[in-house]
Amino acid sequence: MLVSTRNGANQLCMFEQWVEPGTGAPTHLHPVEEILTVLSGDADIWLDKEHFMVAAGQSVIIPSGIRHGFRNAGSETLHIHAVLASADFQAWFDDSMSMVRRWTD
Repeated sequence: MLVSTRNGANQLCMFEQWVEPGTGAPTHLHPVEEILTVLSGDADIWLDKEHFMVAAGQSVIIPSGIRHGFRNAGSETLHIHAVLASADFQAWFDDSMSMVRRWTD
């Protein structure tokens, strides 16, 4: 976690992830926009049912309320940077009916 309510943010949540090959974030949605930027590696990012291959230096803007997820599509560790337009992380995952909330006060 780089930025959230825990360190004084009011409207942004920023974090980085290092993801092993074949793994990633399962399908979920947020009530706010998100930007995913691949810092190194290759990602298969999906928005609803449409898939995008995203390489280092490329970003995807994910509108609020859109089901999405990603997985490491390469053979090296995927390094990804995420920015959400909220000071904490709120998500609803397809495999759960309850909201997950992280990095709050």
